[in-house]
Amino acid sequence: MKDLAALDNTSNEAFKLLKQLNVHLEQECKYQPKEKGLILIESTAENDNTICPKSRNAKVEDLWSLTNFYGFRMETFVLAVNILDRFLAIMKVKPKHLSCIGVCCFQLAARVVEEECNIPSTHDVIRISQCKCTVSDIKRMEKIISEKLHFEFKATTALTFLHLYHTLVLCHSSERKEVLNLDKLEAQLKACNCRLIFSKAKPSVLALCLLTLEVETLKSLELFEIALHVQKHSKVKDTDMLYWRELVSQCLADYSSPECCKPDHKKLVWIVSRRTAQNLHNSYYSVPELPTIPEYGFMNESESEDSCEDMSSGEDNLSSSPPSDLEVSFFFDDCKPKLKRRSRHLYPL
Repeated sequence: MKDLAALDNTSNEAFKLLKQLNVHLEQECKYQPKEKGLILIESTAENDNTICPKSRNAKVEDLWSLTNFYGFRMETFVLAVNILDRFLAIMKVKPKHLSCIGVCCFQLAARVVEEECNIPSTHDVIRISQCKCTVSDIKRMEKIISEKLHFEFKATTALTFLHLYHTLVLCHSSERKEVLNLDKLEAQLKACNCRLIFSKAKPSVLALCLLTLEVETLKSLELFEIALHVQKHSKVKDTDMLYWRELVSQCLADYSSPECCKPDHKKLVWIVSRRTAQNLHNSYYSVPELPTIPEYGFMNESESEDSCEDMSSGEDNLSSSPPSDLEVSFFFDDCKPKLKRRSRHLYPL
């Protein structure tokens, strides 16, 4: 079987992609969580005073909720999960510190991926995530994470390979670009990231499993042959592929079932006191009704002034007299605020 370079010697783009792929293949082990630490987490019972798979997976879902809330890129979420797993795999962490660690991982990943002007303040992330810690706590934890990971945050992840593989396949294929949907592949990778076991897989193998499973569903012989060339170039063994493909296939089947609680369908719910409500931004409350516009075409000056007075007084009342005790709920799909009764914790519904 010929290699990928032999498929298209004249393509400068393909040559650059293969060069990038080789670089990332050399670096992926460097940014993979320690397997011994992951196995230790896997073997931990839920009632122990340390991190177990369930608490880790729940925190990853919270990371996706934050990523979705702020409209950040998929790269931010995947990188935050990578930082989280690398840290948990080398440190013994108590469950009470996990929320603080999660916020730190999210902030560190956002600083690598997102534009600086779009990165929220630490105080805002603490408030939105309902993390029970202070800004100084976050700064101290960020320092610990940074030192333990040697300030190496820009990691090679499964998403890195997924993008490369997707582009390589399309570069050598005559199929339409819409056939192999990258958004669908990213959504499948997100589902895998929400399970601890896939942190043990090499990023290149996990991405290749997702690619080949999708190619199989498309029943395209051309895409399948190209995927085999990609596997050969990446030096992925058939035994590794068979093992992880079965796990990925089962994960995707479980994730698509109606019984599965998906992070995308969660909503943030938190409860605020009267004092907190007074400090919330005006836009978090219901917008006051505008004055009625007269049906007739003309208004005299006094009526026009009265109308403007009513609008300004409505705005004043909004900021000066917030509701008593509020529960502010945000749906991630439309991010429309709703006001309900009192509560104290962030929890999925």
